[in-house]
Amino acid sequence: MIRPEDLLHPTPAGLYCPPGDFYIDPVRPVDRAVITHGHADHARAGHGSVLATRQTLAVMAERYGADFTLQPQSVEYGEATAINGVDLRLAPAGHVLGSAQVEVRWKGLIMVVSGDYKRRRDPTCAPFEPVPCHVFISEATFGLPVFSHPPAEEEVGRLVRSLGQFPERAHLVGAYALGKAQRIIRLLREAGWDRTIYVHGALERLNALYEREGVDLGPLAPTRDLPKNALGGEVAIAPPSAIQDRWARRFADPVTAFASGWMGVKARARQRGVELPLVVSDHADWNELTATFTEIKPEEIWITHGREEGLLRWAEINGQKARALRLVGYDEEDEEALDVRPD
Repeated sequence: MIRPEDLLHPTPAGLYCPPGDFYIDPVRPVDRAVITHGHADHARAGHGSVLATRQTLAVMAERYGADFTLQPQSVEYGEATAINGVDLRLAPAGHVLGSAQVEVRWKGLIMVVSGDYKRRRDPTCAPFEPVPCHVFISEATFGLPVFSHPPAEEEVGRLVRSLGQFPERAHLVGAYALGKAQRIIRLLREAGWDRTIYVHGALERLNALYEREGVDLGPLAPTRDLPKNALGGEVAIAPPSAIQDRWARRFADPVTAFASGWMGVKARARQRGVELPLVVSDHADWNELTATFTEIKPEEIWITHGREEGLLRWAEINGQKARALRLVGYDEEDEEALDVRPD
């Protein structure tokens, strides 16, 4: 009888597969890495080989340079591949462009590593695909019942209404450079905002990548070289740190907004000095997490990088075997832009 720990188990370098001799989202350079998505807490440079979706490899090349690995291997969603006799398949995770769950099969045992995921509609990436398995390894960033995210469309609607109420003020939206910024832009377009959206320089390369991948972001313009007190009644999107920096002071009486699942916690919004908190998350909330467990019905759930206690109790009540898998090195939500350079 094969134990799940024989196929995947945590190590200081990350989640390791002994029979395949590879790591999934390792936190330090390794010989063989399988990467779920391009956020910097999951996708690091310096690995000997990297297996990921084509879009994730493109994100890594954009952020780290073309030589981020000695041997990139692109795998499409649903394509069967193997490493040292361990079968692998990538399935959409619904987190950001190119994000994937990793299905690992060996000697009849199926384990799925979720990476980061959400179940909400996102016009910028492929939707989450439930994968039947014996063991589901799930993130738990928002793994408490208090986290029930409102529809992202409603939150962006609040932003549009604020633009109408305060046409003399610039609206500066803090959004993580990979995934969140592009999602906010697309949701603004769907809400009818067809005017130019201004973007901080740290977002330009990833915006261009999304455009190349067929995500239409509409008219964009850089914020650099704009005159003082500019952008009254306009939207500018920047890394979260920039809206609290002197970068923000040159615009017309700015309304500061921040798009994050953590904006549902009022103390966090106050702590950041955010006037317009937008509860828009690229992670599953409590209801999405528990609905996913119910849908997949794995024999065992491993819960990692988040709030495990509530989900462990939920699993106990619902008769599902679960354990906390303590992996280090992953941020609570997404990381801020790697290069928040002057703009």
